Amino acid sequence: MFMVRCLVDNNTLDAARFRTEHGVSFAIETPTGQLLFDTGQSGDVLVHNATQLGLDLCQMDALVLSHAHYDHTGGLEVFLQKSRLGLPLYAHPDLFRERYAIKDGQTRSIGLQMVQSDLTKHTTLNLSAEPAQVLPGVWITGEITSRTEFEGRSSHHYIQAGNGWQPDPYRDDVALVLETPSGLIVVCGCCHAGLLNTLMHVQHIFGKKIIAIVGGTHLANLDVNTWEHTITILRAISAWDMPYLFLNHCTGERALETLSQAFGKKVKPCPAGTVLRFD
Repeated sequence: MFMVRCLVDNNTLDAARFRTEHGVSFAIETPTGQLLFDTGQSGDVLVHNATQLGLDLCQMDALVLSHAHYDHTGGLEVFLQKSRLGLPLYAHPDLFRERYAIKDGQTRSIGLQMVQSDLTKHTTLNLSAEPAQVLPGVWITGEITSRTEFEGRSSHHYIQAGNGWQPDPYRDDVALVLETPSGLIVVCGCCHAGLLNTLMHVQHIFGKKIIAIVGGTHLANLDVNTWEHTITILRAISAWDMPYLFLNHCTGERALETLSQAFGKKVKPCPAGTVLRFD
């Protein structure tokens, strides 16, 4: 059995037990080990919610980072204080590129706050643009290079290029794939590479049925035409047997409503405290 626990999200299953923040983190238990996917923004919410779920972060066998943004990597330092020395860390090689938000004339750093040399002291870095196995039956997708569909972009995200700025290409955006006997589970951080592009990439690499999509999908600001196209492509990708959609973080309330209208009970929110089990 595979178990996916949501440790960090913008919303909570139970406000009396769990804390929230803008960010995301999942603890994933497999038949052969446990891993953490992203660390949320602060580390404090991560630790508190893990404790509420009876989860010992010291027991993690690996860490995967979906991309560099602070709301996915901000809890990294706190987590590493609890993890074992030399813990395998999987991510894209572009993880350490500096990233910025530019809004209203103000420039703010929003990327990874730990430098590579510090991470090397605490972890065993596995940085690759290619798909890689993290644990038996668990894969990082590698770079999603084919982006024929829309991307999950924010207009204020930039990187430095020479003496100027350019829109962040989000080359580091990756997802996680769990291979269960029933099919594939795709766990997403933000889908900056685009949800449809991510799913097509997974199908191309793994060639198996996707039974569930979990996490942030960056669908908050789609127009009507793009929504119609998205629903059509989702149906085509799934051959009309829709996967379950357990969505949170950057997906947006409007997106959840729109997808629910199209796919009914297959669509569910995934706030902090959610525990999903897959055979």
